[in-house]
Amino acid sequence: MQKTLEVMGQVCPFPLVEAKSAIESIQSGDELIIQFDCTQATESLPRWAAEAGHQVTNYEQLGDATWTITIQKK
Repeated sequence: MQKTLEVMGQVCPFPLVEAKSAIESIQSGDELIIQFDCTQATESLPRWAAEAGHQVTNYEQLGDATWTITIQKK
């Protein structure tokens, strides 16, 4: 299963706070797709995922200042 979290327009640390909350609502092995435009989150989201033991399965820049990251819950 996949869940999408849209946090466009939110400044850090809110994308990370929202992601931490959202990943709690999905099952192990499911994916959380986060769409964001906060440049600080380009570092904080993958770092948090790695530290928490989750796997980043996709990470790409969609536009000048928009990104998507897919995190599979451990």
